[in-house]
Amino acid sequence: MRKILSTAIVSTSMLVAATAQAGTLADVKSKGFMNCGVSTGLPGFSNTDDKGEWKGIDVDTCKAVAAAVFGDASKVKYVPLTAKERFTALQSGEVDLLSRNTTWTLTRDTGLGLNFAGVNYYDGQGFMVSKKIGVKSALELDGATVCVQAGTTTELNLADYFRANKMSYKPITFDTSDQTASAFDNGRCDVLTSDQSQLYALRIKLKNPSDAEVLPEVISKEPLGPVVRQGDDEWFNVAKWSLNAMITAEELGVSQANVDDMTKSTNPNIQRLLGVTGELGTKLKLNNDWAYKIVKQVGNYGESFERNVGTGSPLKIQRGINALWNKGGFLYAPPIR
Repeated sequence: MRKILSTAIVSTSMLVAATAQAGTLADVKSKGFMNCGVSTGLPGFSNTDDKGEWKGIDVDTCKAVAAAVFGDASKVKYVPLTAKERFTALQSGEVDLLSRNTTWTLTRDTGLGLNFAGVNYYDGQGFMVSKKIGVKSALELDGATVCVQAGTTTELNLADYFRANKMSYKPITFDTSDQTASAFDNGRCDVLTSDQSQLYALRIKLKNPSDAEVLPEVISKEPLGPVVRQGDDEWFNVAKWSLNAMITAEELGVSQANVDDMTKSTNPNIQRLLGVTGELGTKLKLNNDWAYKIVKQVGNYGESFERNVGTGSPLKIQRGINALWNKGGFLYAPPIR
């Protein structure tokens, strides 16, 4: 009996492993679209516009993967998820890719059966207050009531920061970022804490945005990026290199406006990126023009940043550490060769 049971367990394990390896890429191709988990509405990252169309840096990551797989960035079904729902939705297969301002941590990378495919925005947690309370530093927040989103690293960082600085606070938790912003706007809390990018995004939703200010302290590292399930290397590679292609395109000066002309470039790095030479697409089980399709339909990383959160957007965030490595930032993609 033990031998039969042991054989059954081994067989089941092999089946699960085989299923994971067969994986998402084949499933996505078969159904003809990709399910992408996004936020319930965060301007600049994943949010619907007046026409009901999804926009944002995280949305562009979804579109880039769809462009690579199908040659069509529109082949995406967006699934809005709260912070509490996001990991379960990915683990269960409800979504194929999670691209929802999610922080890469050791615990999430090792304990949830998930893999982060890179960083599409380097962030850090901060605090937003009403100007009328006269606070200029987070170190003046002893005894404050703080609105915070549940199920996030933000909650943990908040506790760590106040404990380390021997301050007390009263947390009020909400499921969505919009709920935290609404509570802050209606005076239910003195402070709203979140990633700084979210604070700027949420401030423009307030009744009087100019009445609120973001304090200077940044209390954490928040590398945000797309996430896939572990045990599915094919899909992991597609997600990872789709993001890398956008970063590489910016570095090489390849944009939506000039990508067709760039196919005639004699630069071997550009030729490989756009599939003019080599067979790199086949290594990803994609067409060789996979990266060309990304740049043509979505743009390079810099274009995505500028239109969604940069100086050309309502958020007007400076590139800062999200600039390319050769322009003083952190963005660096491995070679496409």
